[in-house]
Amino acid sequence: MFNLHIADIATLSLYLIGITVIGVLAARKVKSLADFVMPRKFGKAFMLMHGFGTSTHSDQAVSVVSKTFTNGLSGIWYQWMWLFATPFFWLIAPMMRRFRALTTADVFEARYDRSVSVLYSILGLGKFMVNIGLMLKGSAVIIGAATAGALSPNFMIPIMTVLFVVYGMAGGLSAAIVTDFVQGILTLLFSFMLVPVVMNAVGGMAGMKATVTGLFPAEDMFSLVAPGEIGVFFLIMISINSLLGVVVQPHNMGTCAAGKTEIEGAVGFMGGTLLKRVCTVAWCLTGLAALAYYSGQTEHPDLVYGNMAREFLPQIMPGLLGLFLAALLATVMGSCDSFMIASSGLIAENLYKPLFPGKSDAHYLKVARISSLVVVIGGVLLAYLAEGVVPLLENLWKINTMMAMAFWLGIFWRRTSVAGAWAATFSALLTWWLTTQAWFANLFANSSIAESLKMLKSVDGEVTSFSLPWQMLLYITIGFLAGIVVSLLTRKVKEEKLDNFYSLLRTPVEPGEGPSSPCTLPEGISPGPRNVYFPNTDLEIPKPGKRAVLGFLAGWIVVGSIIASVAIWIAS
Repeated sequence: MFNLHIADIATLSLYLIGITVIGVLAARKVKSLADFVMPRKFGKAFMLMHGFGTSTHSDQAVSVVSKTFTNGLSGIWYQWMWLFATPFFWLIAPMMRRFRALTTADVFEARYDRSVSVLYSILGLGKFMVNIGLMLKGSAVIIGAATAGALSPNFMIPIMTVLFVVYGMAGGLSAAIVTDFVQGILTLLFSFMLVPVVMNAVGGMAGMKATVTGLFPAEDMFSLVAPGEIGVFFLIMISINSLLGVVVQPHNMGTCAAGKTEIEGAVGFMGGTLLKRVCTVAWCLTGLAALAYYSGQTEHPDLVYGNMAREFLPQIMPGLLGLFLAALLATVMGSCDSFMIASSGLIAENLYKPLFPGKSDAHYLKVARISSLVVVIGGVLLAYLAEGVVPLLENLWKINTMMAMAFWLGIFWRRTSVAGAWAATFSALLTWWLTTQAWFANLFANSSIAESLKMLKSVDGEVTSFSLPWQMLLYITIGFLAGIVVSLLTRKVKEEKLDNFYSLLRTPVEPGEGPSSPCTLPEGISPGPRNVYFPNTDLEIPKPGKRAVLGFLAGWIVVGSIIASVAIWIAS
C-alpha cells in the first residue's frame, strides 16, 4: 500500500495519532488569547526542543542535500548561513523576553506607532505564507520520492496541513511546545538515520571521497568555500542578512519568550539552533554520499534525499521507512504549528483587536483560532505554485530582512522616527524588487565594475538579475541609509514613549513576574538603570552583563568546534 510495508504504515499511523492526542490534550489549559499565543511557563528542556523543532524542518534537509549534490560541500551553507549569527541568539533572546510582548508587532507599536505595527503584521503574514509553503513543498517532495511516487506531493500537501492545523488551532503555542519535545527527538532521528547506511554503501569517507573526486575536481566538491556561486562574499552577506533578520521573524518571539524567565529563552534559542547546525552536517554528508552512490547518473537534486531513504531503509528492517516518514512529518508539524499560531497572533492581536476593542478574551481567542487558517491557506497555494525548494528558500531569506533595518535602528538609536521606519522598509523592498528585474540588471551589464565584482547573475548568457549576495548588500545598505536620513529630517517619537520602550530593555524579567499588558512593566517592577556605552547621546548601546558575555563566548566556541570538525573530517 503506497509502496510501503505494513510495518511502515503502522509506525506512521502510531505517530500521527499519538502526536495529535498530545496536542489536543494541551488545549485544555488555553483560556485566553495570551494563553494561545504566548504562554510563559516552560522550562529549559522544553524551550530547547521548541527552539530546535521550530527552526528545523525537512525542506532545509532537501535544500542542503540538493545543493550539496550539485555544488559539493559548500552546499552546507544553505543552512549554515545562520551559523555565525547563532552566538548572538544568547543576547537576542533575553531582549525579546524583556519586551513582555505577545507578538513582535507589539514591539513595533511600542517603539513607533500602530501604522508600523500593521506594516510589520502584513509583511509577517506574507513571510509565513512563503515559509509554510516552503516546508510543505520540501516535505511532500521527500515523501513522493520515498514512496516512488505512490504518495504524490499534490496529495500529501493537504494531508500534512490538516494534521498540524487540528492540534494547533486547539492548543496554540502550548500544544506546539509540548509536541515539539517529541517531534524534536524524531527530527534528530530523521537527520541521522540515513548517514551510516549510505556511507557504508559508498565505502565510508575514503570511498565516498575517491568516487566523488573521480567525477569532479576535489577543490570544487570538498571545499567549504567553493569557487563560483558559494564564495566568501556569498557567505558574508547571507550571515549578515540572517543576523539582521532573525529578530523580525514573527515566530521567534515565542521561541525566545515562552519560557518562565530570560535564561530559558536563551538556552532554547541558541542551544536549539546549535543542535540544528549539527544536523546540517548529517544532511550534507548524505548529499555527498548520494553523489558518490549515483556516480554521475541523472537525478533531480530535490528528490535525492527521499530516493536514498526508499532505497536503503527497507533493506535494513520493515518499519524504518515509516519511522523516517514519521520523523519527516515531525519536522513539518513542529514548525508549521508555531508559524500558524504566530500568524494568528498578528491577526487577532495587532490587526483585529485595535479595530474591535473591548471584546471578551473568549472572543479574541476564537478570532485567533479561526484567523490561523488564513496564512495556512496562502502557504498551501504557494506550495502548489512553487517550482522548486531552493528558489523558494532564497526568497524567504530576503523577506525575513525587510523590516530588520527599522527594528535595529529603533533598538540602538532613539532618534529613529516613524517616517524613518517606513522609509527603511520600503526602500529595502524597492531595492530588492529592482535587483531582481532583468531590465534593471541589464543597465549595468556593460560596466567593468559590475563584471569584476560579479554583481550580475546570468542564465544561458543572458543577464537576469543581480546576484543574491549583491541584492542583500544593496537592500540592507539602502534600507539603513534611508531610515537614518528620513529620521533626521522628520519628527522624533515622543520622549515618554521612548522612555517606556527602553525601560523594558533595561529591566530583567523576574521569576514569577505577574502578567501585564503587552510591552508594559508589571505593577511593582521598577525600571532598571540606563547602562549604555554613550550615555550623553541618542545611542542606546547597552553594556552586557557577565552572563551575557560568558554565554556569547560559549556559543562561539561551539560554532568554531563545529566548523573545525567538518574542515578536518570532511574537507581535508
